[in-house]
Amino acid sequence: MMMDDFIQKLFAAAKAAGFTVAEAYLTKNDSFNAVAMNQEINRYSSHISCGLGFRGLFGGRMGYASTEAFDDSAVDWLVQGALDSATLCEDPTEPFLYDGKEPVAQLPLTGRDAPATEKLAFALAMEREAKAYDPRVTQVGHATVFTGNNQVRIVNTYGMDKQYEESVCGAYLQPVAREGDSTATGMELCFSRDFDRLNAASLAQSAARLAVEALHASPVVSGCYRVVIQNLAMTDLLGVFSSAFSADSAQKELSLLKGKLEQSIAADCVTIVDDPLRLDGFASRPFDAEGVPSARHTVVEKGIFKTFLHNLKTAHKDGVLSTGNASKLGYATSVFVSPTNFYIEPGNQPFNALLAEMGDGLVITEVDGLHAGANAVTGDFSLLSKGYIVKNGLRERPVEQVTVAGNFFEMLKNIRAVGSDLRFPEGGIGSPSVDVGMLSVAGKNKEDMDT
Repeated sequence: MMMDDFIQKLFAAAKAAGFTVAEAYLTKNDSFNAVAMNQEINRYSSHISCGLGFRGLFGGRMGYASTEAFDDSAVDWLVQGALDSATLCEDPTEPFLYDGKEPVAQLPLTGRDAPATEKLAFALAMEREAKAYDPRVTQVGHATVFTGNNQVRIVNTYGMDKQYEESVCGAYLQPVAREGDSTATGMELCFSRDFDRLNAASLAQSAARLAVEALHASPVVSGCYRVVIQNLAMTDLLGVFSSAFSADSAQKELSLLKGKLEQSIAADCVTIVDDPLRLDGFASRPFDAEGVPSARHTVVEKGIFKTFLHNLKTAHKDGVLSTGNASKLGYATSVFVSPTNFYIEPGNQPFNALLAEMGDGLVITEVDGLHAGANAVTGDFSLLSKGYIVKNGLRERPVEQVTVAGNFFEMLKNIRAVGSDLRFPEGGIGSPSVDVGMLSVAGKNKEDMDT
């Protein structure tokens, strides 16, 4: 059955069953993934999937159902499934569907893919280039290349019919360096819309350099240190605590930012933006999962908290307009609030200038244990970390097996400077490197370091 015919039959059946309004959310995904090890492709997958999520209002409650089949029996199953779901729904909040009358931006979200043979050769080249960088690089793990194409279409009985297509290409690897009794790893990754923009040699050499530079790392003496958090690690932290900026979290009493609109919550050098229209963003989209047009929003402006992120339901509760932050994890899931291209706006200081201004201190390049060691509600974190000591503005030696602890919201207020090196390492969360002032670092006792 043609998709348009299927949707019209579905809507007709939904109306006959008593639904007052209905929506079809369709996705088609084409993905590729390959991993090289020891100059062989040891994992390879290519997958195409297509599905439809149906939701509708029945008796003032929203019901959901989904399918990957598109025939007459699927129509009946979707309608009955959504009826059962609406009947069992215990959420008393008034649900909404968007009419889709406003225009949306036209975004160039696709680029050239590559033949499978070219992608396999790319994965093998990354591993080869990493080992050639330095004889101490003895192994390369997870030399991975991946591509994907995703199509989204939303149709509802109000007359909305919107769609967009996006593609993404990426690669990452984790070289292992060994020297004497010391072993260290480095990791680098890169995303693009266009496969031609990926460079196997550059990516491999950067990852191998990080592995070699981390050799012979050791802890520091426990204490309070002036800390610069490098962009990739700061991105991880921002991602974990991004839920605090969700109106849904605030309405559920799960955000310390509730009641703090128009108040200072960060240093005046901090501006945080959510921008689904960034051409270089990998969470860009012309409209959200409810069809609401995408728009750039300044969430924190020079330290002042300006807005929560909303979907239609949370916006109605707060008496404001949706910010276009409705999301779905797939066609079969319900709508929730999430950021798009969410990032700390870069300053004008290069990374080396941050170190020069810091003088002596610690650079954190990697944080681990985010799920167990960070509490998105309270803001507290205690994370196993890696990095290096800085003396007189210059790198001195690598550091590992230290735990950095603090509170994310207090850290925002204590930020001294924001770098210019904004990166979006994976997905839609990004950050430049940030001088966060003083943080508590647990390493070793001074007596143990002297022995």
